[in-house]
Amino acid sequence: MTSKTDLVLPDKGQDAIAIHLVNKEGFPAFAKTLTAGQRAALAAQKFDGGGYQVGIVPDGDGWFALGGVANPESLSSWCFAKLAEVLPAGTYRRADCDGATGPALFGWITAQYRFTRYREDADAPGKRVLLTKEVKAIEAQAAEANAVNMVCDLVNTPAEDMGPAALETEAEKLAKAHKAELKVIRGDALEQDYPMIHAVGRAAGRSHAPRLIHLTWGKPTHPVVAVVGKGVCFDSGGLDIKSAAGMLLMKKDMGGAAHALALARLVMEHHLPVRLHLLIPAVENAVAGNAFRPGDVLRSRQGLTVEIGNTDAEGRLVLGDALTRASEEDPELVIDFATLTGAARVALGPDLPALFTRRDETAEELLAAGIAHDDPCWRMPLHSAYAEWLKSDIADANNSPANGFAGASVAALFLDKFVGERKDGTPIDWAHFDTFAWRPTPRPGRAKGGAAYGLRASWHMLCARFGGA
Repeated sequence: MTSKTDLVLPDKGQDAIAIHLVNKEGFPAFAKTLTAGQRAALAAQKFDGGGYQVGIVPDGDGWFALGGVANPESLSSWCFAKLAEVLPAGTYRRADCDGATGPALFGWITAQYRFTRYREDADAPGKRVLLTKEVKAIEAQAAEANAVNMVCDLVNTPAEDMGPAALETEAEKLAKAHKAELKVIRGDALEQDYPMIHAVGRAAGRSHAPRLIHLTWGKPTHPVVAVVGKGVCFDSGGLDIKSAAGMLLMKKDMGGAAHALALARLVMEHHLPVRLHLLIPAVENAVAGNAFRPGDVLRSRQGLTVEIGNTDAEGRLVLGDALTRASEEDPELVIDFATLTGAARVALGPDLPALFTRRDETAEELLAAGIAHDDPCWRMPLHSAYAEWLKSDIADANNSPANGFAGASVAALFLDKFVGERKDGTPIDWAHFDTFAWRPTPRPGRAKGGAAYGLRASWHMLCARFGGA
């Protein structure tokens, strides 16, 4: 899997090509410092300081680069991203503002992401290394970039190579790297204690058998944080089968699990003082003679019975059992990630994950962290009145109401039934991300394909709350 730790290095005076950042307002003044030939070169490139523009300026026997940004004195994660994508291979440093780089180190790394598991990128220009004097920022920004790239790699991998067993392997790698405990329940062993996970995944057969992956890390005396990720490695829709077009991107339906693994990695890498429980219900929603059916009633780990209104609303079922298990640890916080509803995408498009929380304070923390770290989220309502649409005539709940209203909110309300209370009787603090996990159009620093939304917001919220990196 992609990991880039050598694209940003401490500046020790090495030979490097200079990068100057300008914006449209400041470019005329900067241009006055150039020679007529240099100005002509930029004019030929139609460079005027606009956002994401890149200019090459001849300078004696060498050259330097110009990058167009919104504000050279207040950098975002993406200010160096276009430069990192298009500049020739080499070593660079920022020449102005004392060489400040800040969060732009993140985008410098993610801009060079390539998914090369199945073919080499023949057009890749080679490494572009950025030097910085902000040495303390290197490790933190590289760790976040590598976590995001990890999500991209996992989501981009087709289902045949990223099934439930492969997700288990990824969790096993993390457990070994950070001396965590890993327990996995597989196949028919799930039927007694995790019946909804078992029901959704049983039709995939032994080669893609369902499983509950549970990683535990940290001191038992530290506050418990549970991270849960939907691991539907491929979703055919089950007997309520999707169309061919609807199935085309369903390799990404384990995007929630990818986010959860990446967040757990950040927590363990930075030794965040929490007791971490990572839970991933990993299944393939397949079609076979033993597939669960519309109209079936499933028992859940919590004890609630669920009538199946639609087998294509399977993610909330496997998450229900996993969230119940997470609640049993008396957690101070539960965060789940899931590619749960098309309704969230209709409402917010691909870029904004829909955020649902029980507490206003938790929503505010996550939204603020997202804005501060270029990972915006959008809060959606857990409107209790809509819970009546989950009623069933023969069971405690229905997994998919027929009216089609407020699909993302109703799915979140279904999950809310399985997030319990703490030992003191107060509701567990819970945040749910309904994410797309896919970028349909590339942007600087953000490749087309698998994508992480809400990951950096969650990570920095955890750091702020529990005292970390």
